[in-house]
Order: sequence, then C-alpha cells, then structure tokens
Amino acid sequence: MKRFLQGFGAGGAVATLAGLIGLGGAEFRLPILKGLFRLATLQAVILNKATSLIVVFFALIFRSHEIPFEQIWEYKSIIFNLLLGSLAGAWIAAGIAMKISEQTLDRIVLVLLLFLAAVLLLEHWFLPTQNGALFDSLPVEIAAGIAAGFGIGVVASMLGVAGGELLIPVIVLLYGIDVKLAGSLSLAISLPTMLVGFARYTRSQAFVVLREEQPLFIALALGSIIGAAAGSALLGAVSSDMLILLLAVVLMVSAYKIFRHQSKALPA
Repeated sequence: MKRFLQGFGAGGAVATLAGLIGLGGAEFRLPILKGLFRLATLQAVILNKATSLIVVFFALIFRSHEIPFEQIWEYKSIIFNLLLGSLAGAWIAAGIAMKISEQTLDRIVLVLLLFLAAVLLLEHWFLPTQNGALFDSLPVEIAAGIAAGFGIGVVASMLGVAGGELLIPVIVLLYGIDVKLAGSLSLAISLPTMLVGFARYTRSQAFVVLREEQPLFIALALGSIIGAAAGSALLGAVSSDMLILLLAVVLMVSAYKIFRHQSKALPA
C-alpha cells in the first residue's frame, strides 16, 4: 500500500507540472523510478514511457479548454514536419537502448537529463527574444524541422520521455509560435512518437516490468490522470517562465544525486 500511495503521489505531482507546461513529465519521473522504486534503467525507461503516454494523451484533452483542437489543427504542417524526423529517431534509438549495457545506458541517460535541463534554462532567457519564424525559406525550414525532429525522437525514445522540453523551444524558435500553443503542438507530436518507441520496446525482455510492477503502474496512471487535469486547469492562470526555470534546477539536482549514487554502486 505504501508503494501504491508513493506511486500515486509521484504520478500526480509530476503530471500536474507536465500538464501545465505541455510535457509528458518523464524526465522528472525517471529519477523517481530509479531512486525511490529501485528499478533497473531499462525497466524504468519502459514504465516511464507507458506512464508518459497516459499523461500526454490526457493533457492534450484537458488543455483543449484553453487551446482547442481546431487551433492545433491549423498548424498541422508543423506537426507533420517534425513527425517525419521524430518517428524515425524514436524507432532507431529504442533499438539501440535494448542492446547496450545498463552502465552505458545510465551514462547516456545522465547526459541527456542534464542536456534537457540546460535547454530549459536557456529557454527561459532566449525564447522571449524570438519574433517570427527562424528561416525565410520554406525548404530550409522543412529540412531543419525534419533534422530537429529526428534528434528529439532519439532523445525521447532513449529516455522514455515525450520530448516536450526540446519540442517546445524548437517550435517557438523555428516557427515563431507562442509558447503555450507550442506546448499543445508538442503533445500532438509526442503522442505518435512515443507510440513508435514504445512499440519497439515490446521486443525487450524488460517489457515484463509492466506486468511485474502492475500495482505501481496503476498508481502512476491514476495519479497522472488527476495531475494532468489539475495542471491543464492552471494553464490560463500561471506563467510558465519561472516554473520552467525551477523545474530545470530540480531536474539537474535530482539527476546528479540519483545517478551519482547509482555510479558508486557500479563496479569500476
């Protein structure tokens, strides 16, 4: 029961923040799954991705009161542009993650977590200066979108995250989209990207974690649905700038502490 309540609380807290910004929240959930629940890295990534799918799906629905689906569909060209790259990146990265050792995966995940934190910090100062699309040429814009999508798909699949921390600044920088609308667009892009990566992970033996940790997964799912609703309800009332800055700091500290502890346990 204690483990169930911990999962419910962790799922709800992470999803509240994720629903507010337009993320899957997996980058904050991953250290919890490894540190608090003591899951192996690949198991944590798979359980993380399954939970993130729930958060992304419901956050997209709950945010529609502020940003309706009709408005999102107006920017379908941006969604499809980034999807071309992100789906390929997600499929390739999932295959790599299943073949490397846990120690190597730990190091990769640590680097990616810190990289995501750096993106969030830079976003706080850099994005407000952006006015309009980055490129005037449509072919260049499309090529840049595909390349950016591929890189985001790799990161998202490797970490089991939705990739919104990268998608949101990319959408704002490349296409000059408002940051709140970019959050909903990132969710629309993340959902199929995560499904592709998740489908690839079904080939891994670690996929049984969803059955072995079924009570924990149910707790995370229930908390995530409630949290996504709460975070989305705050969308129109809370500025995300300082929140993003705080989340980046929390991400760096948690990544450092948890993975530093993990590295001490590994043989030299």
